[in-house]
Amino acid sequence: MIIENQAAVTDAVVEAFGRTEDPRLREILLALVRHLHGFVREVRLSEREFQEAVRIVAAMGQKTPPSHNEVVLMAGSLGVSALVCLLNNGDNGQTETQANLLGPFWRDDQPMCASGDTLVRSPTPGPGLAVNVAVTDRDGRPVAGAKVDVWHSSPEGLYENQDPAQAEMNLRGRFTTDAAGRFHFRSVKPAGYPIPIDGPVGDLVRATRRHHYRPAHLHFMIYKPGFKTMISQVYSPDDEHLDSDVQFGVTRALIGDYRRHDAPSAEGFAAPWYSLDQRFVLEPGEARRPVAPIRAKAAV
Repeated sequence: MIIENQAAVTDAVVEAFGRTEDPRLREILLALVRHLHGFVREVRLSEREFQEAVRIVAAMGQKTPPSHNEVVLMAGSLGVSALVCLLNNGDNGQTETQANLLGPFWRDDQPMCASGDTLVRSPTPGPGLAVNVAVTDRDGRPVAGAKVDVWHSSPEGLYENQDPAQAEMNLRGRFTTDAAGRFHFRSVKPAGYPIPIDGPVGDLVRATRRHHYRPAHLHFMIYKPGFKTMISQVYSPDDEHLDSDVQFGVTRALIGDYRRHDAPSAEGFAAPWYSLDQRFVLEPGEARRPVAPIRAKAAV
């Protein structure tokens, strides 16, 4: 099709992409063209603004080494990650869900642990945390043999891949639920933390006059064939940024009951320490591990 004017550009692209054989890919591409071209027309995007947008997209790729994923961080900062999650879980967005963001810091090579193990692999000062987890199906029956990845930041607000001072895989582990669908572990209570703002995400945060903090949370990913993979975060109710998460991730279903204890624990925790009892309910569906957004630690 020969382009006669600006309106004809969209018609030409729609005609070309309309020949895509895969029906789902065709649906996505045609909707993308309609909405993207509509956005350009609505804001009357200037050439200079378009060039800046292309620079930002390129900068996100350039800012994504093996230890950090700026693209995932940007998706969260725009609320896209939260929206995709809530649309695809809880009966396809109809009911409350325990699903949450994967985030940019999960590693697929987390070490296997026995129930009761600690996630602390190098000195990590902070209040002790004892966590008991139960995994069930919708009818309350225990889900045995599920693989559960757990990871979180240090009380200083850094994941081990960001912090060369932490041991490899510090505050990370993979557990298997027992016949009762349970496991437990020890760690330190995570803290809220600032997301990295030395790239395009930081530019967005500053331009919108937002803070760049996430509230304290534990990450979980539960994998068992026959069930939809559960990716979740459990947030601490005492965090000052609970209602203003820079990644828009906090839902009421995921504010955990972190209980403070002011006497020493039998496990050897000094006071104060915390405990968390958490139950996850799996939906039937496809068991699939996502592609890990990072693959290594930051260099010293």
